[in-house]
Amino acid sequence: MSPVAVLPDTPVSDISTLKDSELHWTSGSEIKDKYEERAVIKERLALALRIFGYLGYDEGIAGHITVRDPVDPSCFWVNPFGKHFGLIQAEDLILVSHSGEVLDGGINRFLNTAAFTIHSILHAMRPDVLCAAHSHAIPGRAFSTLGRPLDMISREACAFYEDHVVHTEFKGVVLGEEEGLHIAQSLGNKKAVILKNHGVLIATSSIEATLYFFKSLQQVCQLQLAADASADGKLAQTFSEEEALRIRNEIGTTAYGHRCGVSMFEATLRNERHGHITL
Repeated sequence: MSPVAVLPDTPVSDISTLKDSELHWTSGSEIKDKYEERAVIKERLALALRIFGYLGYDEGIAGHITVRDPVDPSCFWVNPFGKHFGLIQAEDLILVSHSGEVLDGGINRFLNTAAFTIHSILHAMRPDVLCAAHSHAIPGRAFSTLGRPLDMISREACAFYEDHVVHTEFKGVVLGEEEGLHIAQSLGNKKAVILKNHGVLIATSSIEATLYFFKSLQQVCQLQLAADASADGKLAQTFSEEEALRIRNEIGTTAYGHRCGVSMFEATLRNERHGHITL
């Protein structure tokens, strides 16, 4: 069984009190050094990418998830350009330097220029970020065309209360350093950015949390679109600012997202062993 991250046996109501240092791994034994940690992280990143594939978050060969390398934090691991999310294994991942040089990886060492442009700057500006994810999943892409933030119409939406922004100056494929810088600046210290007419990006200090919040944001966008379509000119009822903040502090934390992501990992590993995927 591939190693996955776990949390201490903590009641859900207490998850928001956990520190990032309490998000740890298990592989049957303690991790001995940074190279062993690298191996564990690569397995988890590959699993997260496969889950993206199983969830239908692929759009041709576009999309990427990056994870900061524990051996050299100025570098990151990312999926190679051209390989389907659902086929990714740890040995397929490529290691990219801060200058865009591919230092390690499998047979396919093609680097998605957009992935490097966005993520290299993001990882440099946000040392707290371990993992960042972006794909062209339809719900997020559809909502992004509105160029506006989410309404706090559900508990799940409140997880992003004052923790997401809209980047309205997006010009298409990110190929220039300046565009990547603008996206990172728009994100600031938040966990989510909606790229107008393009999709969404999530960045957190946990692979599992990034995975979960990416999926959750897709569902929130889908709910928002459904609510807007059925409103018949009326405004949807929203949570108050006080309520939204309280809910975000309960289910919008990295620790909460991490636990939810762990459950997705566990379910997927079991389903893969039995040849049946459902999420």
